[in-house]
This record gives sequence, structure tokens and C-alpha cells, in this order.
Amino acid sequence: MRAASLPMVTIQQLDYLVAISDSPTWAVAAERLGVSPSALSQGIAELERRLKLPLFERTGRRRVLAPAAAPVLDYARTVIAQTGDLGRWIQQQSSAGTGQLRLGMIDAAALHYFSDALRQFRADFPQIDLRLSVAPSGQLLDQVQRNRLDFAVIVRPFVRPSDLSFVVLLDDPMAVYRPGQLEGGPPTSWGPWVGFPQTSHTRAQIEQHLERLGSPYPVVAESNQPEVLCEMVRLGLGWTVLPVIQAETGPHPLRRATSQNLFSRQLIGIRRSNALPHPNTEELLHRLVPATS
Repeated sequence: MRAASLPMVTIQQLDYLVAISDSPTWAVAAERLGVSPSALSQGIAELERRLKLPLFERTGRRRVLAPAAAPVLDYARTVIAQTGDLGRWIQQQSSAGTGQLRLGMIDAAALHYFSDALRQFRADFPQIDLRLSVAPSGQLLDQVQRNRLDFAVIVRPFVRPSDLSFVVLLDDPMAVYRPGQLEGGPPTSWGPWVGFPQTSHTRAQIEQHLERLGSPYPVVAESNQPEVLCEMVRLGLGWTVLPVIQAETGPHPLRRATSQNLFSRQLIGIRRSNALPHPNTEELLHRLVPATS
């Protein structure tokens, strides 16, 4: 059976489609691409003509992605990501130990667990342009999937996306902390709580483990930043569950509500499954794994 012929589309046209999808307006997409709005519109019109498929539909004065165009967008993201991988791979074959490495980490990983490894990596490879993004796990996972990061260290989610590969780096102990200086108190008396936002990978695990203890989890204030949550506890706004390494360091450590850890979350390293081998990523990963041993 003869395979279907592939429409003659260009990398530039696919790049236009991805940029529009990731931008609030077409004007912003054109600015990010460094082209005029008319050139962007013409490029998309030509892509639609070659595919014989309308990719956008009008909603009032706005043009939004048509539902039927979703597979085309997925294909475009894959092609753009793999093209970028190939470009970086070619560059690194001719100049090992140089180029760019786009790294993402949650705050506990960047500031506590791997800070020494990162400093040593930069000292050993000063020619590598290390770009570090510190953000919550969900944001970093999305950035890896969109090929905006080469590698990221995040909290392991309940469900791992099939387009990512991962390696377990360490277990991060989590404990319950309460306002004041007294320890103890039965589970039914815990709370109210200050905690991570509902989109947080860690929040879901906290809710699960507190539920097993029969403790409700009414959250009265939220923040992605453990330092902010620590200060909320000190102000008496509520109880919290935080990584031990962040809650019990510094000049004013929090006091535990119980002597036992509530649970341990796993920190994992993730990258796209279909990414080409990246020498800089491999070298960094080699250093992060021993750092957790």
C-alpha cells in the first residue's frame, strides 16, 4: 500500500503556527518571531493552502486555533523541537564543552540539594552558557515538553507524560509544621493550613497523606514559595507541610508538629524522550546523580 504523500510545508511555517499558539495575540507572535504581522498571516495562509485545511477560525475579531488543527500543532511542535535538537547537537560535535544548556529546577533542588554541583559544573565548563530557570514543577514540565528547557528537576507527578523520560534523583522528606513552639496535638486538631497552590505536584501528595491520617486540609492562604509559607506560619496564619531541608534551615527554623516525617516526595530529572543525545545534559546529569548518593 502506497503511503500518503506529505504536503510540502516548511520549518518556518510550522514555527509560525507554534508561535501563534504560544502567544496571546498574533501581533505578539510576529514580534517574537521578528517578522511583520502581514508576513505571519501570509505564512499561515500558505500553510493552510498546502494542507488544504483551515487551521484558524474567527471568534469575534480574534482568530483562534480550530479544533481540527490540533494534530497539526502537535506535529509542528515535534518538528520544531527536533530541529532545534539537531542544531545544538551539530554545534556541540564540533566544539565539546561549549554551547548552551537550558536547565530548570524547583527551588529546593537549585538552592539546597544541587547548588554545589551547579557551582562546580560552571567552574569546570565556563564556556557553556548555563541558563537556569527556577520555577514550580508544573511550569518546568511544560517548558521541557515545549523544548524551552533541555532538562529539569521536578517533583515526580502522579502520572508521567509519555513524551518524557526521567531518572529518580532523591527522596525529599516532608514534615508538618505549626505556629508557636509547642509540639504535638492529635490529627483532628491540625490546621487551618497554608500551602502550595492546587496546581502544585506537591499539594496533591500532601492532601493524599493528610487524608490517610483523617486530617482535613482547609487551605486559607497559598504560595509557590516555601519561604513565604514559612513566614505565614511564623505569623500564625496556619499550619503547613514543607520540605525539611527548607523549613528547618536558616536563622528561624520552624518547629515540627510531630517528630515523624509526613512522607517523602521524589525529585526526578526529566527530558523529552525523543530528544537527541545532548553532551552538556549528560555531563550535568552525571554530576547530579553522585550529588544525591
